[in-house]
Amino acid sequence: MCPPASDSKPQDNTKLKAAVGFLSLATIALLASTIALAVSGNNSTTTSSEASSATSSDFSSSKASSNFFASDDANVCAGAKLAFDNQLCADLEVPGPQAGGNVTKGYVGGLAVDVVPNTKPYYQSSMCPVNVHWHLGSEHYSYGEYDENGDGPHGNIPRPDWAARDLAAAGETVPDGFRCHHYDASDPKFTTPYEWKHCKGMEVGETYEVHWPHSAAGACGTVNQYQTPFYDGVFCNLDMDAFSTLAAQDIANAVGVHGQVFTIVNDESYFYPDMMRGMIIDEEMGMGQDIAYYTGSTTGETRSNEMCSMYTPITWQVDRKCHMISASSFDKLCYDMKMQRDDMSDDLHAHGSRELVKDDLVANNQARKTLRA
Repeated sequence: MCPPASDSKPQDNTKLKAAVGFLSLATIALLASTIALAVSGNNSTTTSSEASSATSSDFSSSKASSNFFASDDANVCAGAKLAFDNQLCADLEVPGPQAGGNVTKGYVGGLAVDVVPNTKPYYQSSMCPVNVHWHLGSEHYSYGEYDENGDGPHGNIPRPDWAARDLAAAGETVPDGFRCHHYDASDPKFTTPYEWKHCKGMEVGETYEVHWPHSAAGACGTVNQYQTPFYDGVFCNLDMDAFSTLAAQDIANAVGVHGQVFTIVNDESYFYPDMMRGMIIDEEMGMGQDIAYYTGSTTGETRSNEMCSMYTPITWQVDRKCHMISASSFDKLCYDMKMQRDDMSDDLHAHGSRELVKDDLVANNQARKTLRA
């Protein structure tokens, strides 16, 4: 039962007046404090300057002690590369296994080796990606996926014709590789130009093989993790005393490369936001599901079936399938590379491809396994 209305009004009015009075006094006090602070600020420039100086000093101290604010000359991996010059394969009593080879399912190389590839996900061997770069066309060969029957905006140049491609935007000419089978000149996603903002000399419809070198001696988890040239990243934290005692199997267990082949399309439904971390694993899209494992070497246009790489044996994990990927995915990758602490500008364009390694230089230790995310 409610009390009579006449009993409640005087009490409510009294409370209301008290509240208004309190708020008024509080407002006046706040206004007075604000004016006092403003006057104090105008008359105390020295104090403000001292406070600013203290703040700057604190920031400078943190900057000096933090890798995230390191100066341009603080790349701890710079110059870490061990120089092993290419050698004439014929001059080597037993040449180390070479890459890139044939990764078609069922293929076995012709070079007998005792070393086996590392078939674990690389992080399980304390490895991290230390670089990402790519080659024009594919260096590896997977029949029916990327081979001499593939196609692209400039056709497929079957090896050993070795037609060089002029990457005008990248300022260099590089040798070509194999092509995927996705290209369709009647489909706009393969022919519609993309406005590249960060990558150089790239082209929609073209095939590229992406490599992610990994190393257990990388500057993993630091601002110096990603390096160009990638050799600096691979050898960054190498213990030279321990290196002299390493067996070939130790090297294959501690250094590896992810390889994955793509055809670039102008279609955002094929966008992948993070290509820095390694091979794309997507079970639904069949990416990273059919992997060839073998031990080989570093690749690139300076090596051939006559000139062997001495950076061997390292593990290769190569996706046998070719996948479509959006141009924006690559441009995002190039942007991420630009944002790295250390300069990666020399890897913002495609590198030349090595000719397919002949059978007797490819290791006979092929394995097959599925990578999981």
